[in-house]
Amino acid sequence: MDKKTKNILQYLFWIAVAVVLVYFCLRSIDWEQFSLALKQCRWEYVLLSMLLGTLVFLIRGNRWRMLLLPFDPSTSRVTTFNSYNICMAVNLALPRAGEVVKLGYVVKHSALDQEGKRLLSFDKALGTLLIERAWDAFITLGMAAVLLIVKWDSFGGYLMESLSGLGGSKGLLWILVGVVSLVAVLLYLSYRLREKGGIWGKIWGFIAGIGNGLVSFTHMKKVWLFFLYTALVWVIYWIMSACIVWALQDIEAFSSLTMTDAFFLMIAGSISSVVPVPGGFGAYHGVVAGALLSIWGIPIGTGMIFATLNHESQVITQAVTGLCSYIHESFIRKK
Repeated sequence: MDKKTKNILQYLFWIAVAVVLVYFCLRSIDWEQFSLALKQCRWEYVLLSMLLGTLVFLIRGNRWRMLLLPFDPSTSRVTTFNSYNICMAVNLALPRAGEVVKLGYVVKHSALDQEGKRLLSFDKALGTLLIERAWDAFITLGMAAVLLIVKWDSFGGYLMESLSGLGGSKGLLWILVGVVSLVAVLLYLSYRLREKGGIWGKIWGFIAGIGNGLVSFTHMKKVWLFFLYTALVWVIYWIMSACIVWALQDIEAFSSLTMTDAFFLMIAGSISSVVPVPGGFGAYHGVVAGALLSIWGIPIGTGMIFATLNHESQVITQAVTGLCSYIHESFIRKK
């Protein structure tokens, strides 16, 4: 089986998973109640959440640009903003593929050195992306830890159960050990055989490029601004979650939810990203609706109202901003 066929089958598999998850989520919905809830919804808060989602892309683009500037000072805010928008739009159809597209865009717009080579290579850009994602993961875990310490009685049991169900099996642990071991062997062999050139020299060159990208954090100017951008991103995510809670305040089941509850729902929703289904469809709805049922006793069908409004409003935002950026890159900027 060639690589292309394997990728197609893998993609079809995750589409099938998404369809199954969506089916199980939708079959529990009382559509009459769902329709009534939409009529009671305060749509101005949903719109505010969508606008804040666009602002997050802009801030994240500026933050990533800070990591890229040590390699290519000509990297513009427009490039990183458009790359983020297009990335999120592509991920709706092809999970994780948007990251490759995003890296390709910034490399394509990188300036040339005296030898005609790009100042920003793909491997260096990948290194900066990895450090950005690692930092976000660290912040997410930190926020979850603080929340669990403060509100363990309310949230601890559900979050630990969810994490255990998604990644607590021994099989997954052995897979992780195997992957780490394989990477370690690859690093060792490519380092020892790097001077012989050929495939090992290319592998070591690529790994070294990623390493340079990872250490770009130490070459940033105004490091405090990087931390400020990070804080703003997560505060805005929190407000976006709260916006959907406020939008549903006229519905009795959601009227007692607080800002702390919105914070937990934001973290619970992030767990769904572990399942690489297209656009998070089904996975996000199941996790969030399950949290609303387990902690607040809100029936799955009612919880789907919150999950659907939150998820689909951001899907629309990602699709619209991605399309606008694609048009800008393909026609306006190119011209």
